[in-house]
Amino acid sequence: MEKEWYVVNTYSGHENKVKEKLEMRANSMEMEEYIHRIVVPEQTEIEIKDGVKKEKNKKMFPGYILVEMIMTDEAWFIVRNTPGVTGFIGSSGRGAKPFPLTPKEVDKILGSMGMARLELGNELKADDMIKVIQGPFTNMYGKIKTFNLQTQILEVKLDLFGQETIVEIPLVDVEKV
Repeated sequence: MEKEWYVVNTYSGHENKVKEKLEMRANSMEMEEYIHRIVVPEQTEIEIKDGVKKEKNKKMFPGYILVEMIMTDEAWFIVRNTPGVTGFIGSSGRGAKPFPLTPKEVDKILGSMGMARLELGNELKADDMIKVIQGPFTNMYGKIKTFNLQTQILEVKLDLFGQETIVEIPLVDVEKV
């Protein structure tokens, strides 16, 4: 099984508390290898009040958090039964497991926060095989030559017209093979 992103419904205004509780539960129950990242989708907005600029974090989806996890019965049980969690989005209820978000949906949400679905250095390394999922090289496979952590740009060797060519591709446009 591979890790995927799921949307978890929480009490509105309790997203950060639920994130903390879920991280603590995953740690205390030794489930970190199944429950990876927990994200409260937020955007920074600049507010001008009385001539003073203030940065304010605004929740993109009040009442929801994103959880990157491997959907096992145990992990599903831990997330579902965390205080403040009301359920998963994409589940029909009656004990049915939820559907994960598509990579495109995850990239759109995390990209607007300056984050990426894949972690450079941890999940992707030089010489790893990738598949391009969007952009001009969609559905092509290649090998990572180098990557830049700041810009989130990969240099990838692709086979273009029978010749190996190095192209720069944004991290959000690829998935690991």
